[in-house]
Formats: sequence, structure tokens, C-alpha cells
Amino acid sequence: MRLLVTGGGGFVGSHVVEYYAKKGDEVIALDNLSRARILGSGERNARYNWEHLGRYDNVERAEGDIRDGGLLQRLAGDVDAIIHTAGQVAVTTSLKDPRTDFEVNVLGTFNVLEAARLSKSNPAVLFCSTNKVYGDNVNKIPVEELKTRYTFAQGHASGVPEGLSTDLCEHTPYGCSKLAADIYVQDYGKRHEVDTAVFRMSCIYGTRQFGTEDQGWVAHFVIATLTGRPLTIFGDGKQVRDLLYVEDLVRAYDAFLGRRDRYAGEVYNTGGGVKNTTSLLELLDLLEAETGMRSELCFSDWRPSDQKVYISDIAKARKELGWEPKVSPKEGIKRMVSWVGENKRLF
Repeated sequence: MRLLVTGGGGFVGSHVVEYYAKKGDEVIALDNLSRARILGSGERNARYNWEHLGRYDNVERAEGDIRDGGLLQRLAGDVDAIIHTAGQVAVTTSLKDPRTDFEVNVLGTFNVLEAARLSKSNPAVLFCSTNKVYGDNVNKIPVEELKTRYTFAQGHASGVPEGLSTDLCEHTPYGCSKLAADIYVQDYGKRHEVDTAVFRMSCIYGTRQFGTEDQGWVAHFVIATLTGRPLTIFGDGKQVRDLLYVEDLVRAYDAFLGRRDRYAGEVYNTGGGVKNTTSLLELLDLLEAETGMRSELCFSDWRPSDQKVYISDIAKARKELGWEPKVSPKEGIKRMVSWVGENKRLF
């Protein structure tokens, strides 16, 4: 195949690019390399994955912005699929600069869809959405407080399904922009303009992830632990998420591409599911057991629309895509600890 990966220099995007490059496919990685400026991460870190992709002869790296519709149309002219990972990714950034959040996530996604629709090669579009599209409706599900975590008190034993309402609740600008883009992607698929799929992702983690306090919390915890830096917990630390290792995520994308004709326009909650959950406090315990180290903690106020429990119901992806996670949090964290330990110079 020939693929275009937007956000190809980012964490998820670079893993997507590498997966297909290793299979022998031709891949165009598009990125504006803005992470350092937007999230305050170091320039060296922001370019690490971009430079990592330079080792592959079948990867073309293109610097550009998804807000440039003409550029996307040129790049998408002869590709078989577009995997759209680019976006403004932090809730806190969306609160500070909602206009940029809107332009990148909504207009950028619209440009991707139009580029696909106008392309002669009829590419599929896979969109990286988020569980934040459900907004505060997740917090309307009753929870029970246990010693180290919250848990759903009743119902949703398999997690949150794709049919949970996205309406009549607070989202934050980030949740709003991703939801608007999510709906556009669905609509292009349902109207048979483009073979699309929406992947509403939970907490994705893995090697080559430069997590910060605002985005990529699992990696942020690993990095802080191994470098002896303090951590701030927003809320009480009992918030629960299902974790999905990045390689498992990419396998889900690939599974859809093999079934694009049957499931165009569908939405998939994509996370670790009920078997791969942890609270913030429990992750710190797991890290201490793995490394013998624990960061100094302080606690601060809850963040806007933070979900006390979010666990993906992945039954639909399992049934329609024949997919399920393979990497446990214990194994995934072990891999991350090893990678961060070998690359401390980057942090």
C-alpha cells in the first residue's frame, strides 16, 4: 500500500508509520513539528520520532500543516489510506487557546476528509478520536470509591459503549472539537463519500512517548519516576483508565483497513478494556514495584470534566475487527521503563 499518516512525527503517528514501513509499504509522514511550542516539551524531544523515521527508505517525511487543504490534496492524490493522527491533543491547551484547538481539530479533519473525497485513489480515512467526546456524561454513571480506585457502582460492567450520549453536558473545547471532527468523519462514511472509521481512544502509551503533565500521563509518570522528579496529582489519584499499548492500537487500525468495505462510517471505542485498567495511584505502585523508585507527590484541584472512571467497552471492535489487546499494563510499563532508562539523556 501507499499511506499518508498525518501527525507522523508524533507518538502514535510515528508508530503507525513504522508499522507500515516495516511491512514494506510506502508511507508519507506529514507533521508541522509543533509539539515543542504547544506543549512546552523540548525541541530535541519533539523531533526525536521524526528523526527516528529517517532510517526508513520507504518513508517520505513532509513538513506541513493539516490546516493547509491544498497540501493535503496533493499528498492524498495517490494513497490507499490516510491515518489521521494529527491534532491539538491537550485539554489544558484548548482552554487557553480554543481557536487554535478548533482550527486544528475541526478544520484540519475536514481538510483530510475533502482530500480523500477528491482523491482519484479513493483512500480510506481512519480518525484518532478520544473518549473525551463523551464529556461529563461519563461522570453521570454512578461510581463507588474503593481504597485505591473508583469503580462503576452499577451497570457498564464491560465499560463505556459507543452508544453513550455525547449530548447535554460539559466537554471542554478539546472535547467539543474532537466530537465535531468525529461526527464529520462518521458522516462522510455513512454517506459513502469516503470509507472512514472513528477510533475513540482511551489512554494510549508506549515507547518513544514524551509525556507531559498536560498530555500522555502514563509516560509522564514513568519519566518522572526514573528521573526523580516530583509529580502533581490532579484530584485524588483514584481516577481509573483502561490502558492500551500503542502497538495494539496500530493493529486495530490495520484490522479495519482489511474490512473497510463492510464497516465504513463505524465508531470503535479503542482501549485496553476491563482487563487492562489502573488508577493513577495503582500505576505509581506498579512503577515502584518495577523500579524500586517513587516520585514525591503533591495534590491539586480536579481538572475540568475529568472522568473519575473511563473504561472502554471494546466488544464492538472485537466482533467486527477481530481485534483485542495483547500487551498487559505490567508488560507495557516494563517496556517503557526499559526505554526511558536507556534514553535518560532525552529527559
